[in-house]
Amino acid sequence: MKIVIPGGTGQIGRMLGRWFQASGHEVVVLGRTRSEGPWRWVGWDGQHLGPWTAELEGADVVIQLAGRSVNCRYNARNRAEILDSRVVSTRVLGEAIGRCRRPPPVWLQSSTATIYAHRYDAPNDEATGLIGGDEPGVPETWRFSVGIAKAWEAAALATVPAGVRLVLLRSAMTMSPDPDGVFDVMLGLVRKGLGGRNGDGRQFVSWIHERDFCRAIEWLIAHDWSGPVNLCAPNPLPNAEFMREFRTAWGIGVGLPALEWMIEIGAIFLRTESELILKSRRVVPGRLVEGGFRFEFPDWPSAVRELCGRWRAQSGR
Repeated sequence: MKIVIPGGTGQIGRMLGRWFQASGHEVVVLGRTRSEGPWRWVGWDGQHLGPWTAELEGADVVIQLAGRSVNCRYNARNRAEILDSRVVSTRVLGEAIGRCRRPPPVWLQSSTATIYAHRYDAPNDEATGLIGGDEPGVPETWRFSVGIAKAWEAAALATVPAGVRLVLLRSAMTMSPDPDGVFDVMLGLVRKGLGGRNGDGRQFVSWIHERDFCRAIEWLIAHDWSGPVNLCAPNPLPNAEFMREFRTAWGIGVGLPALEWMIEIGAIFLRTESELILKSRRVVPGRLVEGGFRFEFPDWPSAVRELCGRWRAQSGR
């Protein structure tokens, strides 16, 4: 297959590029900055039609990942960039696909599990999950994140050409030992003795191992599905338990907790938002499980042990 990945220069794009390239597929990454890897890189700005559109002609799959990182403070400038980088790039991609004589038959559109409501009482699957934004008492920044997710999906739904199958990838935190990825950052805290519970530790953490993420993408390409699909392991767990298993896997017994007020202050100094840690994301992969997809890492203890082992092997520690 020929697989085109707009915005594929980040952690997720590199994971998918390695995966599909190793399987013998042709991978083309579209990006603003050059991506080093065994794939072919083609420049685009995510805003305008250009020579990059030729890569879509006759391609088998497009996986749209473009969007500015949300790991920042939600000031006015960053909010505009987060929104525009997602919505504008999705619209221009839809326009380019619509102009193809032989458009890619499958469009996998990045989204986020953050679209679901902050809750503890029940898991969110695709059929019965509560879309967020209206929960009483949540911070305004959390509502902003849900609004971004809604706008991102709406842009794809509004521009997908007839005959192209659109899948909305509502992804949880994807765990791989890649440098600067979410697992690497969390492990850094654990190694420093700062891997205790965050806040009251009740908020659920949804996650997925990189192998299951890539395998699920393959599954979605091969199966005639469309609409939203939750990309997450079937067993989210409370933050306190999540961090305890993280410490156990690394072999460290102590992890200092971070109270909510400490997280709020720390987020300011780190130029990020506390939502990434404090929002309860209790999300489950209803459609994948019902469809017969089998997870290699359905539970966090086995996943974190494997990830810690590979991180050690790669770093020589």
